[in-house]
Amino acid sequence: MPSTPAKELEIFHNPTPSRDYLIHMEIPEFTCLCPKTGQPDFATLILDYIPDKRCVELKSLKLYIWSYRNEGAFHEAVTNRIVDDLAAALKPRYLRLTAKFYVRGGIFTTVVAEHRKSGWKPLLAVELGAFENQSPTRC
Repeated sequence: MPSTPAKELEIFHNPTPSRDYLIHMEIPEFTCLCPKTGQPDFATLILDYIPDKRCVELKSLKLYIWSYRNEGAFHEAVTNRIVDDLAAALKPRYLRLTAKFYVRGGIFTTVVAEHRKSGWKPLLAVELGAFENQSPTRC
C-alpha cells in the first residue's frame, strides 16, 4: 500500500538522553503552494536539533513534510508552523529549521526559526587544532 501524506509525527525514545548531541537532516524536496498565485514553491529544509527524551522517526517526518505539498502558505508562516509542530512533538533541548526557498520573482528567500527548551544552555564548544595538509611524501 502506498504512503500518503500525514500531519502526525511519530517519535521514539532518545537512546542517549544523558548527552547533548546534534541530529542534522537535509530535506531537499519540500513543496508548498504560493498563497497568492497557487504556484508551487520549492525549498530545501535543514533541520538541526538536540533531542531531550524524544527523537522523530524519519518516515513520519517525510510524510509530514509531504503533507504541505498542496497547501498555500507564506514562507515565514510555514517555516514557523513546522518548528512549532516539531517542538510540540519532540520537546527538544534545541531545534533550528532553516528553510531555503528557491528563486521566485528573482528573489531567494531563507527563513530561520528556532526553539529552545526553557533553561537549557548549550555546552561550550571544544576547539580542536587543525592539521596542515599533508604532502604525499615526507621531506
